[in-house]
Amino acid sequence: MVLRPGFQATEEEIIGFCRDRLRSYQVPRRIHFRQHLPRSFVGKILRRELRDGRA
Repeated sequence: MVLRPGFQATEEEIIGFCRDRLRSYQVPRRIHFRQHLPRSFVGKILRRELRDGRA
């Protein structure tokens, strides 16, 4: 997850927010904070790089 500049949140705050709005099986177990998300030349997020831990 990438937060907008000037915003702060903790892992517990985000999970609590999701718990209030999502079904129990949809609530994330972990949150990873990143400075940026890897993107292709077209602008799509490269999910494979995130999944493999290369980003």
